[in-house]
Amino acid sequence: MEFLPNDILNGLQQARSRETKRPSRLSVHAAGKVWPVLRRWVGGFSLDAEGVSKLRGHVDLYEGPRHISTALIMASEVEGSELLCTTKRETPVRQGPALDFVRDENAPVGYLPSA
Repeated sequence: MEFLPNDILNGLQQARSRETKRPSRLSVHAAGKVWPVLRRWVGGFSLDAEGVSKLRGHVDLYEGPRHISTALIMASEVEGSELLCTTKRETPVRQGPALDFVRDENAPVGYLPSA
């Protein structure tokens, strides 16, 4: 990017910041606070650095009102206007109870009463 003129670089940065300012359905919930997720990738996500400058530990990720996963942030650093959070693990949230046995797909769904 060093070979581009300064006015083009400024325009690209402004366009990138406008794109990240649009509302996101993804949000991070931690310590009673909520922050919108700007970008997400395998092994991390980014938040607006104006809202939070440091974040570590266990957080919950939501897509709108639906709880989709829990994550453990092991490192966060500010790069430009974004806080880049690196996660150690991200576990999807199940909607039903966990099974402690193997469910056979050919098992009967229910039993008919005796006649």
